[in-house]
Amino acid sequence: MASLAILGSGFISDFYVQTLQGYRSKDRVIIAHSRDELRLKKFCGRHGIPNFTTTMEEAISHPEVDLVVIGLPNYLHKEAVLLSVKHKKGVLCTKPLGRNYSEALEMMKAVEEAGVFNGYLEDLVYTPKTVMSIDNIRNGSIGKVIWARSRETHPGPHSDWFWDKELAGGGAILDLACHCIEIARSFIGKEIRPVEAMCWAATQVKPIEAEDHAIGLVKYSNGAIGQFEVSWTFRGGLDLRDEVMGTEGTIWLNHFLRTGFELFTTSEKKGYVSEKSESQKGWLFPVGDEKVDLGYVNMFTDMLNAWEEKKRPVETFYDGMVVNAIMDACLLSAKTKKWEPIVIEDWRGEMDSPKDSFKQEYDADHFLVKIEKLQDGSKKIILQEKRTGKISQRVE
Repeated sequence: MASLAILGSGFISDFYVQTLQGYRSKDRVIIAHSRDELRLKKFCGRHGIPNFTTTMEEAISHPEVDLVVIGLPNYLHKEAVLLSVKHKKGVLCTKPLGRNYSEALEMMKAVEEAGVFNGYLEDLVYTPKTVMSIDNIRNGSIGKVIWARSRETHPGPHSDWFWDKELAGGGAILDLACHCIEIARSFIGKEIRPVEAMCWAATQVKPIEAEDHAIGLVKYSNGAIGQFEVSWTFRGGLDLRDEVMGTEGTIWLNHFLRTGFELFTTSEKKGYVSEKSESQKGWLFPVGDEKVDLGYVNMFTDMLNAWEEKKRPVETFYDGMVVNAIMDACLLSAKTKKWEPIVIEDWRGEMDSPKDSFKQEYDADHFLVKIEKLQDGSKKIILQEKRTGKISQRVE
């Protein structure tokens, strides 16, 4: 059983506490911290949390606390992590780890040098569909992954600090691309080094300094490409989709807007539908269990089992640091309009993964390009001559 401190009493902390106390069931949040005392009291009342404080260090240093769960705004992550290290408490931090690579690297070094258990709360890597997809990829079901595309778009976040570039560290890239980048890393292989990034970003709709829309490419040392599409300007709710292309197959995932649950209503009765839903009438697309479908259950099960067994969870501060390094390169590229190198001081994977050759031999003299069955029942075979590279075709 883990005794936990939760830092934050907002949207994400509600999801965290519901999951922590509702699924493994043996774990308990024994103290909560928030800067807003009125909201904090209501939060603790909803979740049956016996202790609360508006002082962060008081919550972290509570003698019965085993693990600290950070659900705070981005600009408070470093302070919370360093206090957890000071008091030798295991620490789980929401995404993104830092507002930039420098902050993330400092936090990672602090927990590792202190020998403190750490987990990076990247829930979308843990969705049931993503977990099963990763298993299939590792088993070779789709061959070698050469392209992973991830999309997260919605009408914008729910708290004021997200919209402040200084407090958040950025806009849609910091808020959403952190998910997409780590999803693509998980599909391509987290041991494969990300080498450079190209990104377009703009402020198209919202009256803010940070970007509200961005599209990026991340190139990996084995030749694979990770692609993200993120926006705070999308209308229609929360759209979460992933696509993975391999040499032997393809995976398409739709996590939220089209889950097989569709509801039409004209009723005046209004209630919560799902995260970022914009309407409560007409055609609605509820989610069966957001905590399951968005990965929170698998995530905390992995984190707490790893803590009990003194192992590393799937996602650690190291992963958060790598994601921050990639986002820094993307933000720079959006300004320079060039491919920018991804600088990671403490890279622990493969230094240079060879670019795989996928050429399939047809006979002693040719490589196979494609075989296709035609409308008239014939078979067309496209070939490349090994010696000259010339393309030819045969019809059988």
